[in-house]
Amino acid sequence: MSPMPTVGLTYDMRAPAFGTPAPQLYRAAIEQCRWADSRGFDSVTLSEHHASDDGYLPSPIVLGAAIGGATERMLIRLQVVLLPLYDPLRLAEDLAVLDLSCTGRLRLTVGAGYRPEEYAAFGQDMRHRPSLMERGIEVLKRAWTGEEFDYEGRRVRVLPRPAQHPRPRIALGGASPAAARRAARIADDFQPLGARLYEIYLETLDELGKPHPPTGRLDNGPQFVHVSRDPERAWAQIAPHALHESNSYSRWAAGARGGVYAAADDAEQLRTSGRYLVLDPDEAVELAMARGTLTVKPLMGGLDPDVGWESVQLVADEVLPRLTIQTTGAADHGDQHS
Repeated sequence: MSPMPTVGLTYDMRAPAFGTPAPQLYRAAIEQCRWADSRGFDSVTLSEHHASDDGYLPSPIVLGAAIGGATERMLIRLQVVLLPLYDPLRLAEDLAVLDLSCTGRLRLTVGAGYRPEEYAAFGQDMRHRPSLMERGIEVLKRAWTGEEFDYEGRRVRVLPRPAQHPRPRIALGGASPAAARRAARIADDFQPLGARLYEIYLETLDELGKPHPPTGRLDNGPQFVHVSRDPERAWAQIAPHALHESNSYSRWAAGARGGVYAAADDAEQLRTSGRYLVLDPDEAVELAMARGTLTVKPLMGGLDPDVGWESVQLVADEVLPRLTIQTTGAADHGDQHS
């Protein structure tokens, strides 16, 4: 019997001028999470970027707290928090409060980022990313003990502690062998942009005599999945938003290692790349069973929330029940008729 695939939502809150205004997107994100939580979705993932022309989500902790207050069981995945851009002591406080407010549902991935504009906006030097990352993770670990410790020449203490004990796990995201080795040394897990990097991570854990994490590596599937009874109609609505997102990421990642986005000249080229999938419910079930996970991004690129709701509701009504049957119900059915 196969394990039940996980089903989740993800948001980055891009609001380009041609799309839905930001206030409507933020309200829709919270309402979609509230509803999806009641229907059995497993998690919501929130990402982070700064200095973006389309208002890409800069404060996933704030939105995570709002979603946490509107939900009861979904995991709140921050993926990734750009740790070098924060005062790590203040970050430790904010994440502790978030974990308390959502009763231990925080799941944290930190990363260094790759955009010079972000570092310039915060007065940071990108060359210091490795040292800032190492310092930041060390501060989070020490802060969440609830004990006093030395920080920049003074004694400090962070209270309250997070809900999770001894602390929330810290995963490190990265796109280089150095990041893989750093994750093995100082983090609890690694979420890379390639299978070979995860192998380097596991090899380094073995060299250090550390156990492998229980979670498995980051899923590197399609960047976007939408579920519709009429995929052709839905793709026509989605295409401008998909082009905006993909080409924005491509411009940002120019010259960066491990990028998964490439510029597309038109919607058809982007669709044939396989990175943006618009599927009917049958195809969505097949994808979820094959990959062990299904994540939909209902407001991608400022998409009309009504279009996003179609996807979320179809997953709840026609995908989740069939996943349950295929992973658990089939065995029960066989027992009844044996």
